[in-house]
Amino acid sequence: MRLESERLILRTTDSNDKTELFAYRSDKETNKYQGWIPETIEDVETFIGKIAKHINQPGSWFQFSIIEKESQKIVGDLGLHFWDKENKQVEIGCTLNKKYQKKGYATESLRTVINYLFAGLNKHRIFASIDPNNENSIRLFERIGFRKEAHFVESLFINGKWEDDLIYSLIEKDWEKIHLTHK
Repeated sequence: MRLESERLILRTTDSNDKTELFAYRSDKETNKYQGWIPETIEDVETFIGKIAKHINQPGSWFQFSIIEKESQKIVGDLGLHFWDKENKQVEIGCTLNKKYQKKGYATESLRTVINYLFAGLNKHRIFASIDPNNENSIRLFERIGFRKEAHFVESLFINGKWEDDLIYSLIEKDWEKIHLTHK
């Protein structure tokens, strides 16, 4: 699977990505709001081994590697969880290497994938689970057009402690309105 935007290539994550993925995903400070921080390269190999080989399989996780066209370097990854058996809802999440943050890459990659999910795969709703302390992610998803739907208190047990969870979502008809106003 491959998608392109102006500055980025998004393609299926594969075993050749393990070293670059480990380099930024293992950074505990940058990824403090993530539920998964690999300790070893083997952790990344296991993670990659669990990724669905094809996009749009109900109940599966699919992962894109985000590649900067100019340098051909992996700048981050974007995950999709094809959540329900009717296959109309998708959970989305994005992780960027700290060296490539604040350049608009998360916005560009999310918009590219969201367009594909709505126009190409006919999805109805896309949602994101965000740590309430992750202000950068909250601003990112709000800027793209997601709205806050819920704040669940101590609903996730991550790294040995209970964490709150914010749910942000976007439905297709709202995405269409956003695009009409930006043309």
